Amino acid sequence: MRVITGIARGRKLTAPEGLDVRPTTDKVKEGIFSAVQFELEGAYVLDLFAGSGQLGIEALSRGAKRAIFIDSSVKSIKCINDNLRVTKLDKYAEVINRDSYDYIRLTARTFDMIFLDPPYHFGHIDRVLPLAAEKLNKGGCIVCEYESEADAPSAPEGMYLRKIYKYGRINAAIFCSDAEDDGEV
Repeated sequence: MRVITGIARGRKLTAPEGLDVRPTTDKVKEGIFSAVQFELEGAYVLDLFAGSGQLGIEALSRGAKRAIFIDSSVKSIKCINDNLRVTKLDKYAEVINRDSYDYIRLTARTFDMIFLDPPYHFGHIDRVLPLAAEKLNKGGCIVCEYESEADAPSAPEGMYLRKIYKYGRINAAIFCSDAEDDGEV
């Protein structure tokens, strides 16, 4: 597992050990970031269910201004902090040891890009996606990674499905909010 491109390109990342962590493969990560590359410059990013932090770290490496990493596992939090130090991106990050649902419900912050990569087979995407949509800035995107045998998540109100990418046993859906109305008719 490595940072694919940007200022931390090629830096190796580690993942916490255990069956509950399933790092995104480089192939899937490349596809996701090719699809959202133009939305990253200066973006405020949330990496929910962060695991190793690799999605938020890739976003920072590619020009995101700030990333917030949320995970309930102490092992994951240590791993995220280690990976941020290795990539020298820690000054652009905040790492919070907290339940992802509690965080997304209670935070007053809003984001330009939200990454959702929760544990598979528990229906997390369907439950957390509407909550995340409430914290998304106009014109922002939510990237959801989920198991291919699951039904595709539905677009939350005020959002549209840009595209679903299929990578064998993994799918990634990108939902975007409509940009602010510019007053033109």
